[in-house]
Amino acid sequence: MSKIKFFFSVLVFSFFILGTSIIKNETRELEKNIHNLNKIVQIKEKDLNETQLDYSYLSSPSKIEEKIDHLDNKNYLPMELSKIFLSIKYFINLNNKLVNQEYIYEKKTKKK
Repeated sequence: MSKIKFFFSVLVFSFFILGTSIIKNETRELEKNIHNLNKIVQIKEKDLNETQLDYSYLSSPSKIEEKIDHLDNKNYLPMELSKIFLSIKYFINLNNKLVNQEYIYEKKTKKK
């Protein structure tokens, strides 16, 4: 009877040691992943803050007026309405059309 108790005790002890090491390694990997993700989030937050600061500085009315005053009116041309896009979908459609036209033009030049 004591041999069975001893064997059972050793089996439980080894199971707990093995289980503890597996759980410890998994938590260590999770902590590394969390640490890496925190670094990425901090970089993104810093970039966002800098971008917001740049935007607020550059889009202030006084800065815009200064830029307009420094522009040479002879070189200034208003933007064509065809270059203003209401959404990104229109821009992507136009780019696809241009790419297709260039591809067709390349095929024609290769045939000649």
